[in-house]
Amino acid sequence: MASLFSSPLSSRSLSLLINLFFIFLIYLHFASPNPPPHSGSIKSLDSLAGGGSDSCSEGLAALDDHRSKCTYVISQSKCTPQGYIDYLKIFFCIFGQSPVLGHLLLSLWLFVLFYLLGDTASSYFCPSLDKLSKVLKLSPTMAGVTLLSLGNGAPDLFSSVVSFTKSNNGDFGLNSVLGGVFFVSSFVVGTICLLVGSRDVSIDKYSFIRDVAFLLVALCCLGLIVFIGRITIWVALCYLSIYIIYVGFLSVSHFLDRKKPLSDQVLRTREDLAEMGVPLLSYIGEEKPIPPQRVTQESRTQEQEYDILVLDSPKKQRSCFSVLVSIVGLPLYLPRRLTIPVVCEEKWSRPCAVVSTAIAPVLLTELYCSHYNGSKRNLIMYIISGLIGLFFGIVAFLTTESSRPPTKFSLVWLLGGFTMSVTWTYITAQELVSLLISLGNIFGISPSVLGLTVLAWGNSLGDLIANVTVAVHGGNDGAQIALSGCYAGPLFNTVIGLGVPLVISSLAEYPGVYIIPSDSMLLETLGFLMVGLLWALVIMPKKKMRLDRLVGGGLLAIYFCFLFLRMARVFGVLNIDR
Repeated sequence: MASLFSSPLSSRSLSLLINLFFIFLIYLHFASPNPPPHSGSIKSLDSLAGGGSDSCSEGLAALDDHRSKCTYVISQSKCTPQGYIDYLKIFFCIFGQSPVLGHLLLSLWLFVLFYLLGDTASSYFCPSLDKLSKVLKLSPTMAGVTLLSLGNGAPDLFSSVVSFTKSNNGDFGLNSVLGGVFFVSSFVVGTICLLVGSRDVSIDKYSFIRDVAFLLVALCCLGLIVFIGRITIWVALCYLSIYIIYVGFLSVSHFLDRKKPLSDQVLRTREDLAEMGVPLLSYIGEEKPIPPQRVTQESRTQEQEYDILVLDSPKKQRSCFSVLVSIVGLPLYLPRRLTIPVVCEEKWSRPCAVVSTAIAPVLLTELYCSHYNGSKRNLIMYIISGLIGLFFGIVAFLTTESSRPPTKFSLVWLLGGFTMSVTWTYITAQELVSLLISLGNIFGISPSVLGLTVLAWGNSLGDLIANVTVAVHGGNDGAQIALSGCYAGPLFNTVIGLGVPLVISSLAEYPGVYIIPSDSMLLETLGFLMVGLLWALVIMPKKKMRLDRLVGGGLLAIYFCFLFLRMARVFGVLNIDR
């Protein structure tokens, strides 16, 4: 996989295809027909669709003709898209006669959204966190359990926040986070154990028990909340404090035991990971970071090509294909580049920095209006945000140089980059959740099932690649890093990824309580997940903390057993409910 995208030609070809597809999808969104709804036809469709059906999928399931489904999704408010693109309208009104093409289109767009989510995190979000950790002078331990976890868990966190707040589909967020935690702690750990089981690799017993125990405590508390079915703001804050306790416990342990510095093997493993392009914050808090040009040379070349094309005059001759890729790649690249301030030495561009500070307030206003006002837009707010952006742009132009990024007020620039990276991650996660909910309506599958599988797998793919690579090539130290990531990362996603939206949702209901979405399968998912953790917690010490194939085989068996039961229920093969 790494060699496939290592050559400039292959990466540019992939960029060309993705951006052509993006332009095509936007064209379909605006070109899709919008037949005028008639009151009589709407009433007849309502009667055919079961009258008072509670969900859009139930109404669509009762209709056979794609024309009636097209009119139904346009006329029914319950089929309104949660994002910016109306996927149901595109599928039923444009591809109603050729659903295979519609399925292919939406599947490809799903891949593009996962790519955007990961690329925004690795290209903008993680570098801003890396710089912030150095400016704030965080220790490697504190940076690892805070900024590193935030960088790796950003897709899960924002997908969960969107599902709770924007789409009012909390069970989707719960299932997506728990699905990712289950995948990483069972499938990824099981895969690592099978791959290195014959090498007699062992890990630290204390660290393993600590991480698994905290994760079990968090899952027990979450299970109690789900079982009760309601939560107050104070309970949500107490649940969120579990991770704070974990960070404090880890910091105290690190302070009391400083006898094990990072070995040369670990540093070498991280260097290898960086060369392979694994999006990890591997260099947070280190005294001698690996030269950044080794890590970002290809991305730096692409950035410079875009910047030269957009805001500068070309300084060298380039092929027609390279120019074409740069032009077509603008729809995916340009909006983020011109709204996210980047103060990295290798990617610094004064024109882009000035423009980003000017446009960023307008984008924040658009996000606020779309989230709280729906289709209503306040012209006064846009004018005010535009004036604020103009002021910031002038200040940025007067206080920056073309040759290097600003050294004064660097914290302000980094916070700006961090804020806009969060904004774009949220926007992409919102569109991803909207697409998965639309796919659930199209296939007649509960969106929570898609969150448990598709969204969880997509968000956890980076963990699979990174942790397996570290374990296979890093020896004992690499295995220790990988296993710690396989449990500390899920702990962050479980507590922060669910705690933050629970706090936001319960705060919106204060002084009342927030009702947890009823999903009978949530407790079952938690049960299987805890069984996998207990299996590793019992068998690993008996195997003297070696990554044994028995441990890996058991974890994979537990995960696939759970997956088989859930899929069998979805497709009606088994009916073991009431």
